[in-house]
Amino acid sequence: MNNANKPTVVGLGEVLWDLLPGGKQFGGAPANFAYHAAVQGADAKVVSCIGRDELGREILTKIDELGLDRDTVAVDDTYPTGTVSIELDSHGKPEYIIHTDVAWDFIPPSPEILALARRTDAVCFGSLAQRSRVSRETIRAFLGATPSACSRIFDVNLRQRFYDAEAVAASLDAATVLKLNDEELPVVAELLCLEGEEEALLEMILERFSLTAIALTKGSNGSVLVSPSDRSTHPGVPAKIADTVGAGDSFTAVLVTGLLQGWDLDTINDRANRVAAYVCTQSGATPPLPDELKWER
Repeated sequence: MNNANKPTVVGLGEVLWDLLPGGKQFGGAPANFAYHAAVQGADAKVVSCIGRDELGREILTKIDELGLDRDTVAVDDTYPTGTVSIELDSHGKPEYIIHTDVAWDFIPPSPEILALARRTDAVCFGSLAQRSRVSRETIRAFLGATPSACSRIFDVNLRQRFYDAEAVAASLDAATVLKLNDEELPVVAELLCLEGEEEALLEMILERFSLTAIALTKGSNGSVLVSPSDRSTHPGVPAKIADTVGAGDSFTAVLVTGLLQGWDLDTINDRANRVAAYVCTQSGATPPLPDELKWER
């Protein structure tokens, strides 16, 4: 399949190095998402910013190795390439220390970025890269320039205290699809002044923001997908966990590529769980996937 026949899918936001106990790994949820979307057959691109430093040069090399388009990864002369210190608990679950005043806080608006937005079929963005004014304005300008048919996936990705009610509500207003986990749902509900059990909360958010789908992931307990006309529940796939870094991003990538190809929710849910479970068995967020977990069309 050549790129002309592939959907253009964009990871919009942070790109960085995850400083894991075993060494540094390429990361940032939008960049991880872009990699997994490419594995699933998309023409995937990254919109972000790195520093003019050795870590930044290493990120560009890594992006090339992963087969991603980095023409819209800006290079900043003032701020360093982003890093996140990560410690893993006994279950492989990460705890993050996200360093501030780094290059991806200053993603610059550019004609190239807006030109990409106008031909994007799906874009994934989160709350973290909106912690700074510059990147927040660039992200919102990108979303505003996308075609009406573009899938705009808000992966809330709540980290530390780098979010607030305004950012969450504005992101949902701009989104067509919401992805969050079961720890984030009550936080988002509180920010939106909503009350109720899981099913009711999902229905209220779906209706309030006129979303086409919501994905709620529950770690080893699987996930729930809902749309205005359908609902799918999956129990999860057992896995021997190395770490869970990037599992949610791989899930989102399968969700997005499945929606673009018109798969039903049960098919998407099953395939997304299988891919995420495999990523959990590997170290880092962007491991090679076996052929049976790739659904390139």
